[in-house]
Amino acid sequence: MSAQLATAAWARPFSLGFDLFLAAVLGALQTASFVYTEAWWLQMLCVAMLAWRAAVVTPGRAFVLGMVFGTAWVGAGTWWMFISMHRYGGLPAWMAVLAVAALAAFLSLYLGAALWAFARWRAGRPLPDAALFAAVWLLAELARGVIFTGFPWVASGYAHVDGPLAMLSPWVGVYGVGAAAAFLAAWSAVSRPVLGVRRIVAIVAVAVGMDYLADATGPIRFTEPGGTLEVTLLQGNIPQEEKFASEHQAAALEWHVGAMLAAGSDLVVAPETAVPFLPQQMPEDFWPGLRSRFSTGRTHALFGVPLGNEQAGYTNSAVGFAPGRDEYRYDKHHLVPFGEFIPTGFKWFTQMMNIPLGDFNRGALDAPSFVVKGERVAPNICYEDLFGEELAARFAVPARAPTVFANISNIGWFGDTIAVDQHLNISRMRALEFQRPMLRATNTGATAIIDHRGQVTHNIKPYTRGVLEGPVQGRTGLTPYAWWVARYSLWPLAAAAALVIAMLLALRRWRRRRG
Repeated sequence: MSAQLATAAWARPFSLGFDLFLAAVLGALQTASFVYTEAWWLQMLCVAMLAWRAAVVTPGRAFVLGMVFGTAWVGAGTWWMFISMHRYGGLPAWMAVLAVAALAAFLSLYLGAALWAFARWRAGRPLPDAALFAAVWLLAELARGVIFTGFPWVASGYAHVDGPLAMLSPWVGVYGVGAAAAFLAAWSAVSRPVLGVRRIVAIVAVAVGMDYLADATGPIRFTEPGGTLEVTLLQGNIPQEEKFASEHQAAALEWHVGAMLAAGSDLVVAPETAVPFLPQQMPEDFWPGLRSRFSTGRTHALFGVPLGNEQAGYTNSAVGFAPGRDEYRYDKHHLVPFGEFIPTGFKWFTQMMNIPLGDFNRGALDAPSFVVKGERVAPNICYEDLFGEELAARFAVPARAPTVFANISNIGWFGDTIAVDQHLNISRMRALEFQRPMLRATNTGATAIIDHRGQVTHNIKPYTRGVLEGPVQGRTGLTPYAWWVARYSLWPLAAAAALVIAMLLALRRWRRRRG
C-alpha cells in the first residue's frame, strides 16, 4: 500500500506555476557545479528532478519546462555578459539584461525540443526511458554547441571535471560525459519511487567506487611523457576600462614587454592583446628590437597582438619569436559573435555598443604549432578552448600533433565574476580529453599551469598582477577522443544519439504490435 501511495505521489501533477518555478530553480542551481566542481552530484540531482517532471507531464508542458530550465541554466551561468555589454559596451542596463535573457532563451529551444521528444516517445520503462533522455539531451547539447557557431559554455559535462565521470573524458569528451550523467540521473528519476531510491543509492555507491578507483590508479594512460619546459606566464591585470584607453596603453605595454624581456625560461607567454597596437602603429624600431631580443639565447616568446591592415583585414593573433627561426604567427579561428565578427542582421546591435574590437578575419582551423625545444605548443585564444572538436583538427596527423596547449585570454571584459573559474574548468576538461597540459596566460585570471590529468599544478591569484614560473611536461600519443574527433568531428556522437532514438522507437512500436 505504501508503494502505491508513493507511486501516486510521484506521478501527481503540479500546477503550471509550480512546475515553472521548480524548473527555473533547478536550472539556476545546477550552475554552481560549474564553479564548485566537487559538487558534481548537484548537477545530476537537478537533471534527475527535471527528468522526473518531464516524465509525468504532457509533451507541451515538457517543452516549456525545458525552455525554463535551460534559460535559467544558461542565464545564471553567463550572466556576466551583462557586464561586458553594460559597463564596457555602454548598453542601457535594461537592454543588456534583455539581451542576456534573450540569448539564454534562444539557446534553450534545443533543450525544450529534447524534453518534448522525451515526453512524447518515452515507453514507461526505466532503462529505455533513461537511454532516450540521455540521447535527446546529447542532441540538444550538440546543437547548442555547434549551430550558429555554437555557444557550449556551461555544457553539462564541465560540472564533472572533478567527478568520477571525468574518467570518460579521453574516450567521449565533454558531451559524452554530459550524456552519461543525464542517463544516470534519468535512470533514477523515471523509476518507481521505491526502485528510484534504490537506484540513487546504487549510483552513489558506484560513483564513490569510481572516484576511489580513479584516485588510486589514475586514468588510463593513452599518452607518453615528452620533454619538460620551464615556462613563464604573465598576468598583467589591466582593468578593462584601461585596456584600450590611449592614456594607459603605454604603461601596460611597458609592463608586459619588460616582463617578457626579463624572463629566463624556455618559453614566456603573455595574454591576448598584451601588445594592444598593430605593429605599424608602434615606434619604427620597436618590433624589430623585440624580435632581435629573442633571436638568440634560450627563451622563446608567445604573446597576443592584433595584426593586419585595412586592405587585407585584421586578425586577433598570437606571435611567436624564437632563437634562430622566422616569426611564428597564429590567427584566431573561432571568433566571438558581436565582439570579433558581426552576425548577419545584427550590425545595428553592435553599433549601439562601444567595444573597440572589429570584424576580424578567421585563421586556419588546423594551424601549425609553435615549436619550443622540440615541444609543439598549440596556441588558442580566448574561448577557443571551449571547442574541443576544433582543437582536435590539429591531431589529424599524429607526427604534427600538439604536445602542449597554450591559451591566451582576456576575461577582463566580464569583471570579477564566476567566468574566470568556469573558463579554468573548461581548460581542465580539454587537458583531460587530449591528455595534454594546458598553459593559461590571461589578463585577469585564471593564469595557471594544468597538467595532462586536468590538475592545476601552478597558478596566480586572479585579479592580481604577477609572473608565474614553473615546469610543464609535453605529452605524445593520442587519446581515443583525439583520434575520432580529429577525423569525424562530433558526428559520431550525433549518430549514436540518433541511432539510440531510432532503436527505442522501433522497439516501442514492436511492443505495441505484440501487445
